[in-house]
Amino acid sequence: MIIFVTGMVFGSIAGGLLGALVMFVNGFLSPYGFAGVVMPFQIAGIGLIGVVGGLYARMANGRPSTEGFAEAAILGAFLTFVYDVFTNVGTAIFIMLSGLSFPQALAAALISGALPSAIHVVWNTALFGFVTVPLVNTMHKMLGGR
Repeated sequence: MIIFVTGMVFGSIAGGLLGALVMFVNGFLSPYGFAGVVMPFQIAGIGLIGVVGGLYARMANGRPSTEGFAEAAILGAFLTFVYDVFTNVGTAIFIMLSGLSFPQALAAALISGALPSAIHVVWNTALFGFVTVPLVNTMHKMLGGR
C-alpha cells in the first residue's frame, strides 16, 4: 500500500522505482534469506503497483474522493492478486529445478500458494480500502497542498 500511495502522491515513475528498490533490497536482506529466482518477479510486481498508483491518481485528479475508499480496496485486491501470480510464476521456475515441467511446477506453486494468496488479498483489500484515502490526503497536506 505504501508503494501504491507513493505512486499516487509522487507519480508513476517514483512509485515504480521505489517499489523496485524496496524489493531489490528485500531480496537480499529478508529474514527468510536471499529471494533468488523469485526476486525479479517480486520487483516487477511491486513496481507495477507503484506505477498503477500514479495512474490512478491521474484518474482521480490527484486525490481520491469518498468513492476512493471502494476503488482503492478493489485496486488493492486486484494488484495483490497480480503480484501473487507474478511471484508464483517465479516460484514455479524454482520448482522446475526439481525436474518438473513448467505446467506441473506452476500448478504446484499456485496450489501451495492459494491460501497465503487468499489471506494476502483479503488483508490488502481491507488495508487499501481503509488507509489509502486518508494517507494520501494527509501526505498532500504535509507537502503543502501538493
